[in-house]
Amino acid sequence: MGIVILESMISRFLEKNIQANWGRGKAILVLGPRQVGKTTLLKGIAAAKGPYLYLNCDDGLIAKQLEGHTLGKLQALLGKNKVVLVDEAQRVHNIGLSLKLIIDEMPDVQLLVSGSSALELANQINEPLTGRKWEYHLYPISFAEWVQHHSTLDGLRQLPNRLIYGMYPDILNHPGSEISRLEQLCSSNLYKDLLSFGGIRKPQLLDDLLRALAYQIGNEVSYNELSRTLGVDKKTVIQYIQLLEQAFVIFRLPPYSHNHRNEISTNRKIYFLDNGLRNALIGDFKPVDLRNDVGALWENFLISEKLKNMAYKSNAGRLYFWRTKNQQEVDLVHECNGTITAYEIKWDPNRKIKSNKTFLNFYPNTPINLINPETFLDFLIE
Repeated sequence: MGIVILESMISRFLEKNIQANWGRGKAILVLGPRQVGKTTLLKGIAAAKGPYLYLNCDDGLIAKQLEGHTLGKLQALLGKNKVVLVDEAQRVHNIGLSLKLIIDEMPDVQLLVSGSSALELANQINEPLTGRKWEYHLYPISFAEWVQHHSTLDGLRQLPNRLIYGMYPDILNHPGSEISRLEQLCSSNLYKDLLSFGGIRKPQLLDDLLRALAYQIGNEVSYNELSRTLGVDKKTVIQYIQLLEQAFVIFRLPPYSHNHRNEISTNRKIYFLDNGLRNALIGDFKPVDLRNDVGALWENFLISEKLKNMAYKSNAGRLYFWRTKNQQEVDLVHECNGTITAYEIKWDPNRKIKSNKTFLNFYPNTPINLINPETFLDFLIE
């Protein structure tokens, strides 16, 4: 029997950021993939402040009222409530205009807004709420959040499962039915926003592209090669990858370069936000000791977890990889406040780091840290 993890009980690191900006005259906007706990988080924060109005825009009647764009209609809808949670805001046409009216004309109201990637894909938010919002991204539960709630021992015991099944709350909450739930998550939710708002004209191409990317995690991605493989022009490949990134399915890692000789500066590495989604796309849920891609899964897991941790911190820096044309490489480079730290990622704890003289010549006094299953806790839990 696996460990049952109740997502509603886990303290999310993002809550502190939201609390710090409460009551400062702006809307609090939380975007992220579907089913990562945005509603649970915002409901918990709102309830702790007292009575609040919950507007679920999946309800067509509520969505219609929020489309009014007149102050009188909005005042009637909100009544005397001082805390208002607008959930699934992407369901409302031109929701940004209504939120702008509430912020400008009802300054004593604290707005909380949750939305999927469709809000940004349809550009409904950014322009109307310029200077009027605190925007945050919420991701699947992070390993650090999970360990804080349980223990490092539980984390170490469950690590192989997390490499295969990922960190979505529904997956963590239902050990034993991970495969069916991941397949359902992929089929019903993964593309929903893209197909509705992203200008996707070839859904099958989206499937083919995602599977191609799933087999290339940890490798540099050539847009030209993907274009030839998929039989479409390079421009379309780039457009679809950008949309997948906006939809919180994948993320790109750029190369680190200060224009030293032989450093590459154009290619990208592409990772999946969640290991479970990646494995569902290729239909491979074999345990780690039976896989030939465990190194890639380990790299994807660590870098996606680092991305989550950085998203919940201010001024957390940026992530890169480093490589030369002669195939010398460093798996991960973290730059923050002008200081860089390098990491080599190895699944086998017996693997040692080879001295990378070229990197150290270019970037002297830069530590290169080995991250393996025996050392990763310090990397992910600060």
